[in-house]
Amino acid sequence: MATANARTEFDVDRRVLIVDDSAVARAVVRRVVEATPGHRVARSVANASAALDYLKSNVVEVVLLDIDMPGIDGLAALPDILAAGQGAHVIVVSSACGEGAAATIDALALGASDTLGKPASGNFAGLFVRGLRERLERLALAEPQAVAVPAKKRTAVASRPDVAVLAIGASTGGIHALSKLLRALPASFQAPILITQHLPVSFMPYFAAQVAVLANRPCVVATDHLRLRSGEVVTAPGDAHIRCVATSDGFAIRLLDKPVANGCMPSADPMFASVAQLWGARAIAVVLSGMGRDGAEGAQAVAAAGGMVLAQDRATSVVWGMPGAVAEAGIADAILPPEAIGALVGRQGRGR
Repeated sequence: MATANARTEFDVDRRVLIVDDSAVARAVVRRVVEATPGHRVARSVANASAALDYLKSNVVEVVLLDIDMPGIDGLAALPDILAAGQGAHVIVVSSACGEGAAATIDALALGASDTLGKPASGNFAGLFVRGLRERLERLALAEPQAVAVPAKKRTAVASRPDVAVLAIGASTGGIHALSKLLRALPASFQAPILITQHLPVSFMPYFAAQVAVLANRPCVVATDHLRLRSGEVVTAPGDAHIRCVATSDGFAIRLLDKPVANGCMPSADPMFASVAQLWGARAIAVVLSGMGRDGAEGAQAVAAAGGMVLAQDRATSVVWGMPGAVAEAGIADAILPPEAIGALVGRQGRGR
């Protein structure tokens, strides 16, 4: 019989639900979870329907979800699993989530916290085991901590009828938040939109295509000297920061591949700093879900120049590191869910 002390230690472990139709995969994943400090397997099931039944009466902190399963596939079930999980992180673990795969962006856009490619050959040793453990540990470290948010600048936001640019920085959990923000942005908002989302180079073409659908406007991956155009979206490539510069006939993108202080590549800080310098009070900077503090320094520059700074709220963030850093610094004009940010930005005039 377990002692009281053992039971207390067991209860603080992060409970993990494994959802995979392969018995071999379930066994391997179970071993990895049980070998990761602070984690335990709450239940292992073979399909999404069984997972949803379990979540009706049980609480877990993490769901490890396969895609290709009989009945409801993982991507189709993901929104329902997120709703039933009531805040549980979902890591999609599938052979469909290879490097640059469309399924990876789809999973992240639907709300998955992370993805991991499962070896199609069934060889689960080495990289797969390390990758799964790293993702579990990373999410555990990213659990939100108590942050005292200064009360200033939490009042009604004054309208800005002459917005020149919208710049958005995001990382872990950011694609899902970005999808909600862009869907809430009205077609009348025609200022250029710049996005720095932490993703590898191989994912960028599909990410840009996904953004174009979500935003219902053209989206391209930034190239050096690319001209900014009204009504278009530009995303940073995975291997360079984007900066905006003035030209003889408008504004353009310059790419910068030198490391920055926060270590991110790409980083939102150079993007925010450049829009602050060029447009000042006519710039809007948005910081969405993500680990670390990327964007905080650049957002400070936007605030100092009189621009608007908006941060995603803790409740809707997968990781409240990046927006939390902005909130803690007291430079956010508003701290809101992503769809409310989109609506607020849309009320700021048509832009130029």
